[in-house]
Amino acid sequence: MSGLFRRKLITEQPPEHQLARTLSWPHLVALGVGAIVGTGILTLIGVGADRAGPAVLVSFVVAGAICACAALCYAEMATMIPASGSAYTYSYATLGEVIAWVVGWSLILEYSLVVSAVAVGWSGYAVGFLHGIGIDLPAYLAHGPALAGAKCTGTTSAASFGINLPAVLIIAVVAGLLSLGTRESARVNTLLVVIKIVTLALFVAVALPHFDAANLNPFAPYGYASGATKCDPIGGSWVKLGVMPAAAIIFFAFYGFDAISTAAEEAKNPDRDLAIGIVGSMILCTAIYIVVAAAALGALHFTKFASSTEPLALILREVGQGKVATIVAAAAVIALPTVILGFLYGQSRIFLVMARDGFLPAGLAKISRRGTPVRITAVTAVLVSILAALVPLDVIASLANAGTICAFIAVAVCVLVLRWREPEGRRPFRTPLAWLVAPGAILGCLYLFTSLQSITQISFFVWNAIGLAIYILYARRRSLVA
Repeated sequence: MSGLFRRKLITEQPPEHQLARTLSWPHLVALGVGAIVGTGILTLIGVGADRAGPAVLVSFVVAGAICACAALCYAEMATMIPASGSAYTYSYATLGEVIAWVVGWSLILEYSLVVSAVAVGWSGYAVGFLHGIGIDLPAYLAHGPALAGAKCTGTTSAASFGINLPAVLIIAVVAGLLSLGTRESARVNTLLVVIKIVTLALFVAVALPHFDAANLNPFAPYGYASGATKCDPIGGSWVKLGVMPAAAIIFFAFYGFDAISTAAEEAKNPDRDLAIGIVGSMILCTAIYIVVAAAALGALHFTKFASSTEPLALILREVGQGKVATIVAAAAVIALPTVILGFLYGQSRIFLVMARDGFLPAGLAKISRRGTPVRITAVTAVLVSILAALVPLDVIASLANAGTICAFIAVAVCVLVLRWREPEGRRPFRTPLAWLVAPGAILGCLYLFTSLQSITQISFFVWNAIGLAIYILYARRRSLVA
């Protein structure tokens, strides 16, 4: 088993594998905001409130603080190692090949599930919009398979089968946009991000005048980590209650800034632009989340929107702002593809680097004349489309958090290892108080992992056991570093 911890030397790529440097820091901030602000604030505020009550505001702060520590670590590593691949590349260069494989395998889990989950969420809005204008898709094309019944009580009915066609189509559209060129897709993404931010500002402006402090009582009805559980009426499974379990779910709403680090080879000035993009998008999104959550919780008691799939629109309708609710719902249809774009972009770049390293067929790493990895983008789109079309959403959703937690921990460990191994190394961006911030990210992520449902934790370890078997039996022998 020799060579498990061999490290990769980061070198310049040959011309046929080089990505075009077309992104400046505003593009990277927009990429981060586009990937972060989306499904989380549009839908997860209801899920979080259902598990923590008004204290979900604290859940946002906790998840945001942990992600901020991780973001600072990412900024240091991205500027030290300005190469595509994000946490996978940093781990390969710092911790060794087998650790890098586990991180890359976990990132595949994260990005695939996020893209698929958001595509399915977008499909729900799109089907509703089409119904509103008199177009009804057949049920077997409008929704993927679902398992009806109350799994908490052990009484489930037969699964329904179908293909979620709208989810597949939106992934195809976003993949096509990415294949046209990074600069072109970044411009479209920036425009949609502006629309998204304006829409959320509109929600706050309309909802805030209806703020009633009585809606915040009781503030923490389920405590902070009480160990209490209840049956989720949507997923039909037992879920943990309290501020920390809610933070473990709200965590989904914050990550996305790691997609910026995958753009390292396409940044015009990576020493400056990557740090601004990563830290800037996190600060902006944390402020947006807290303001929107406070306006939502103050305008309507959480019990009235906790189980809604469109909580912000529901709140506006409940306070007599039906027209504004329609605008917010329409903006959701426009905004969610930016999340798909950010994560599909990130996953294609991680696959690209793994192909360069020999773990995937080398032909997938070829770059088109427009400077984009068309082949790997197409393969990625096909894989996530299969998930979105055929896999029930409640089976895959929270697993994305586990994959992200693994990547965040690895990046924080890389910061500490390099601070010890290369204290005088080149660091265009230095994580402030690194020996406090990096351990804070590690311990915070570990605590969030323990707050996830048991089935999610077990599934994560099973996924990585499969990944290690593939590495030992196949990928290890193909490694170019060897």
